[in-house]
Amino acid sequence: MATTGLHRSRHDRMIAGVIGGIAQHNGWNSTLLRVIFVLVSIMSAAFPGILVYLIAWLVMPEEGT
Repeated sequence: MATTGLHRSRHDRMIAGVIGGIAQHNGWNSTLLRVIFVLVSIMSAAFPGILVYLIAWLVMPEEGT
């Protein structure tokens, strides 16, 4: 079930809830999305994926705020 607005998840998080929030917003499986994100990050020398994650962590509000 997709919710309105993109936010970091409080309940489905490994580090900051960014991937869990994106998965929840789009109705996707968060574990599969995490695996895809890690694979894409590794294929692109890992730096861009980490940078994108950190920016999303700073920009996305936490769920319930």
